[in-house]
Amino acid sequence: MKILVFTEKPFAPAAVKAIEDVINASGNELEVVERGTRADLLEAVKNAEGLIVRSDIIDAEVMDNAPQLKVIVRAGAGYDNIDLKAATDHKICVMNTPGQNSNAVAELVFGMIVMICRNKYNGTSGSELKGKSLGIYAFGQVGRNVARIAKGFGMNVEALDVFVPDAVIEAEGVKPLHDVNELFSQNQFVSLHIPATPQTKNSIGYDLVMRMPKNGVLINTARKEVIDEEGLIRALEERPDIRYVSDIKPGKAEEFEQKFADRVFFTPKKMGAQTAEANFNAGVAAAEQVVAYLKEGWNKFQVNG
Repeated sequence: MKILVFTEKPFAPAAVKAIEDVINASGNELEVVERGTRADLLEAVKNAEGLIVRSDIIDAEVMDNAPQLKVIVRAGAGYDNIDLKAATDHKICVMNTPGQNSNAVAELVFGMIVMICRNKYNGTSGSELKGKSLGIYAFGQVGRNVARIAKGFGMNVEALDVFVPDAVIEAEGVKPLHDVNELFSQNQFVSLHIPATPQTKNSIGYDLVMRMPKNGVLINTARKEVIDEEGLIRALEERPDIRYVSDIKPGKAEEFEQKFADRVFFTPKKMGAQTAEANFNAGVAAAEQVVAYLKEGWNKFQVNG
């Protein structure tokens, strides 16, 4: 059976070698297409039974061109680049690889926090994190790693996640919250880890940001769609003490940077999982999951119906 690895953002060479080892040991055939075009994808997927991708868009058109496709694995946690309904309609199992990138994303959160709190290292006096409050919005694998690192800085940590029992949050030494207004009003730093769903899209905007304490910092390593950019711009205009850092370049990035140059920072492309370790871990996990599904229907991390 053919397993296709198609990535616009290539895996690290070591990860590709490890993926090859897993696929070859299973007796399946591997094809790797890196930095391919849409046309390359539509051609390569025609006779694939398994597909591994990163942030590449996999929609109904791709699936229509893949009559033998049985399983798609997103090498990473987020999977909003894959049309889940179309996959279900095509009887294709979609899985992600939760937890493999979580430490990398959490470390980036603090890389951006320290940078903005030290005024982008411009030579002026900044501020420290010890004793400050951090609110974590969604307490999955990334959120838990953020909490672990925050406690190392001596921060006070709270978290909101309606899907995680209080006892689980408390076991991590974190105070559970149950209202998003409390999360923003009680924490100088708020780190977003929510998925982009109909309920969360454009949900973080003027009203919530205006609730933040003085010198508030909003950190987004989730999805740009969860931000109401017009509302955030308005809040930044009215609150010159508020700062925003993001691993996702906003749609209105130019306006943000023109108006608030010293108070915002955006990575040029999504960098949370861009470490050698995360790249390797997610790639190997994806390969193992594809092989296990094709061999015995293993689908522990299936995300579609």
